[in-house]
Amino acid sequence: MQARKFEQILTDLKALTRRQRERLLALLRPAVELDKAVGLIESARARELACAHCQSRQLYRHGRAHGLQRYRCKNCGRTCNALTGTALARLRHKGRWLDYLGGMLDSRSIRRSAADHGVAGATSFRWRHRFLDVSKHDRPQCLAGIAEADEMYMLESHKGSRQLDRAPRKRGGKATKRGISNEQMCILVARDRTGQTLDWIPGKGALTHAQLHQHLLPRLERDVLLVSDAHAAYRSFARRAGITHEAVNLQAGVRVRGAIHVQNVNAYHSRLRGWLLPFRGVASRYLSNYLGWRWALDGGRIATPEDLLRAALGAGRSVRFHT
Repeated sequence: MQARKFEQILTDLKALTRRQRERLLALLRPAVELDKAVGLIESARARELACAHCQSRQLYRHGRAHGLQRYRCKNCGRTCNALTGTALARLRHKGRWLDYLGGMLDSRSIRRSAADHGVAGATSFRWRHRFLDVSKHDRPQCLAGIAEADEMYMLESHKGSRQLDRAPRKRGGKATKRGISNEQMCILVARDRTGQTLDWIPGKGALTHAQLHQHLLPRLERDVLLVSDAHAAYRSFARRAGITHEAVNLQAGVRVRGAIHVQNVNAYHSRLRGWLLPFRGVASRYLSNYLGWRWALDGGRIATPEDLLRAALGAGRSVRFHT
């Protein structure tokens, strides 16, 4: 639009009634939100921009498509944009993403988010797990100082599956076997005293020292002090790995011995369980996504929709915070 025409429109805006201004704002808001999301996407991906097909950085601008700047590769001739090759590629309605991510920060359910943002339930589901695809891997590189480790268990869930390898049960049902069994998913959580947290899903049933060697050992500094409960797997793991280890006997009522305790990791377990309750059951195949989501929210680590979108794009990963 020519500058003279634009200035004339600005002059005419002063004569609008209140209702007309509200209609104009409602009309402009989707475009403004789209521009905001596109600007954030392109700025977050600017340093990593390369051809998604041949990894060449010899790109030139080649028009715009779906709100994003399109590029053509001088090497292979194929086109791409800032989202090509990412988990968010080919998702539509970019102008609604930031509002949707705001709902994720409030831990809204898939159905409520779909209703709030005028999208189908399947779209809400797809967006949630695409946004979490990268951020679930955003974890600290290692734990140092005093690191606490403990496991928790959740009943395995096939929610959403069309075929079951067992008899169906009502939501919120109980295991058929007493104690820890292969009907339960093990969630291993390790947390140091600065608040850095790692979690894994080693598998079904009781935790083993082999699983600790596989998952926990590569993420521990060699001079770390590992604190756990009296589970034999931790003692065996620490002895074989040559790691200093202290245990608290929770069953005997010994919860704290000076700096030796697992209060931090148990508190994290408690927050995680409470946060999962409103979702009324999480499918085990998506459990790692929810663990990443909880880690992103814990301690206010990610506080805005913009932060969550950057995390979904893999930008600004592994940010440390202190409790």
